[in-house]
Amino acid sequence: MTSPNDSVDTRDWWLLGLLSVLWSGSFIFNGLALKELPPLTLVLLRIVLAAAILLPVARLRGLGFPKGIAGWRPFFAVALFNNVVPFCLIVIGQTFITSGLAAVLNATTPLFTIVVMAAAAEERLSARRAAGLILGLVGVVILRGGPGLDGSAGGYGILFGLGASLSYGVAALLVRRHLAHSPPLATATFQLSASSVMMLAVAAVVDQPWRLPLPGLHTWLAVIGLAALSTAFAYIVFFQILRRSGATNVTLVTLLIPLTTILLGSLVLGESISLLEAAGALVIGSALLVIDGRIFNVIRPFPRPSR
Repeated sequence: MTSPNDSVDTRDWWLLGLLSVLWSGSFIFNGLALKELPPLTLVLLRIVLAAAILLPVARLRGLGFPKGIAGWRPFFAVALFNNVVPFCLIVIGQTFITSGLAAVLNATTPLFTIVVMAAAAEERLSARRAAGLILGLVGVVILRGGPGLDGSAGGYGILFGLGASLSYGVAALLVRRHLAHSPPLATATFQLSASSVMMLAVAAVVDQPWRLPLPGLHTWLAVIGLAALSTAFAYIVFFQILRRSGATNVTLVTLLIPLTTILLGSLVLGESISLLEAAGALVIGSALLVIDGRIFNVIRPFPRPSR
């Protein structure tokens, strides 16, 4: 794998742009499908269809299935915090807030990952990362004061979005501790398979999908897009960037997703964004740049020539 300090070449910048569109599309597809499907059923369909797409790919790549309960246990643990919990919270949150704001909240994932890693003594909380974390929290506070967000509904939506980001942080810790040597495609495929089992149980109890009326064609197209494009294909693009440019560079996509989602939300769903929401998004984006640190190498003044 390429060193995470290596620069991103032109091809991978295009792939980062593509990945931001694919993952931004998940919020748009959610917004469309939620008009006819309850949240948990939508998550179930997303996970099951994505697993069905990736399983044949994994088999073609010669990836062996985990052996027994011990082999599957880490995939179920990661699936809970990387798929089941965050997907459900994001979709439920989108019943209260816009897709653009949901994407902005999702961009706080690196902030929560820093907290989780520091609390678990996996990574040191440096002064720069602490400053970025504080700046990110300021951005969230700004978002909380946006028009229509000071009531209970908007507040719930923000809490669900932040809860999803925290869950992703826990998942990152579990992957590092238990699946660090698992091939990325295997991790994605087997965690989606494990997620399918868990979501079948949850949706069966809560939504009873077999009792729901059949959704229309537009909803089915949104579900297929969510599973095939924003989940299965997005994982493949993600792994391509990860292999070529490293884990640090691929996280740059978190800076692109809110902007792409806001633009798509305006074009597809007719959503608008307030000035406070835009300000909060800019502050959170600045926090991620501070945490990443490479911006300081760009703006650092050139050394004075020696006399």
